[in-house]
Amino acid sequence: MELTPVTDLPEVRPGDDLAELIADRADDLEGTVLTVASTVVSKAEGRTADLEEYPVSARAEEIAAHIEDVAGEEKDPRFAQAVLEESTELLVEAPFLLTETRFGHITVNAGIDRSNVPEHDLLLLPKRPSESAERIRQGLEDRGHEDVSVIVTDTSGRPFRHGQRGVALGWAGMPASRDWRGERDRDGRELGVTVQSVVDELAAAANLVTGEGADGNPAVVVRDWEFGDLEGSDELYRSVEDDLVRQALREWRFEP
Repeated sequence: MELTPVTDLPEVRPGDDLAELIADRADDLEGTVLTVASTVVSKAEGRTADLEEYPVSARAEEIAAHIEDVAGEEKDPRFAQAVLEESTELLVEAPFLLTETRFGHITVNAGIDRSNVPEHDLLLLPKRPSESAERIRQGLEDRGHEDVSVIVTDTSGRPFRHGQRGVALGWAGMPASRDWRGERDRDGRELGVTVQSVVDELAAAANLVTGEGADGNPAVVVRDWEFGDLEGSDELYRSVEDDLVRQALREWRFEP
């Protein structure tokens, strides 16, 4: 497997055609997987915002009073309001905000970013990342790049581990996971639970190439990787009924 960054991409602006920008700078995309950082997807889709756009509710004031930002100061209640408006559920409200986004992703602060956002305060996640991935995939196909799978990625922390890693938010042209259940291990034992989240694994691999901060390589081409002949599934986000961690969090509520 080979991962190659798409270099020399310009600063992305609202309305920019990501498929065109990438196609102009990448060769031989047929049969590849293209990962695209959610930051540039959001910028192209105009998902920037300013704190003054969020009139503060009593709930946001209450939340902000009990959490601190990275500088150790009380969180701006306008930021808390933005997080509430981008979420369907607030799972943890102190010492940080852990939420479910409107497309099902569990993450801190609803994935709202405050870095690399020139001229604005906030960068929101794409509204429907899989639809964003499909638009890029279709745009590449219209420009002669056929059979390209697209993954929209972000970086996210995981429970019980320090640091962040690349994860998939949306995808198109491939299933999210491959199902090893029913296959045999080397000793002939049948696998009963193994479902491999390939979009997350490819997102994490690509993140080693895109980098963080000012590295500025938001698109990566993955070559010589194949899904194989296993069954696939698009079930990436657990349902509430199937998520023991979320059920436990619902039973625990922060009390100031």
